[in-house]
Amino acid sequence: MRSIIIRMAMIGTLACGGGSAPSPAPVESILRDTAGAEVGRVTLRERGERIQVDVRVTGLSPGEHGLHLHAAGLCEPPGFTSAGAHFNPRNFRHGHRNPQGPHLGDLGNLFVSSNGRGEKTVELVGPEVRTGIKPLLGSSGLALVVHAERDDEITDPSGNSGARVACAVIGP
Repeated sequence: MRSIIIRMAMIGTLACGGGSAPSPAPVESILRDTAGAEVGRVTLRERGERIQVDVRVTGLSPGEHGLHLHAAGLCEPPGFTSAGAHFNPRNFRHGHRNPQGPHLGDLGNLFVSSNGRGEKTVELVGPEVRTGIKPLLGSSGLALVVHAERDDEITDPSGNSGARVACAVIGP
């Protein structure tokens, strides 16, 4: 079994035991479309040895959209290619259905309803996230990218998820 696990679930409120240190402040970023308009927010929170990623969008086309963390904290429109490849510190293959995957940056699909709104919460788990958000982001940060199409969860390098339609710079 792989030591990196990304569990997708709706996360409830987590209670902290008495005497535990407070969690660092969340890292919040604005998600922008290719024209530079704000279309959502991304929030990262430390949850013990995990990092919770919350994504909320408005004004995107209905349907499923591939959702990925990319290795460079840059979001230059219109194609957002400045964000680089998926965040993949262990050099795995793409997708949760791939026996040699997934990338740490593979966050599955974001469902956007007919009113253009969507929400997703994902937990990142593994040795790369145990030390917290700041070390994960490093000196250059990361980018969260929303793609035009559904991620098939197996095809390298990005699950046939199409163009990059929205991007958020995260950190450093």
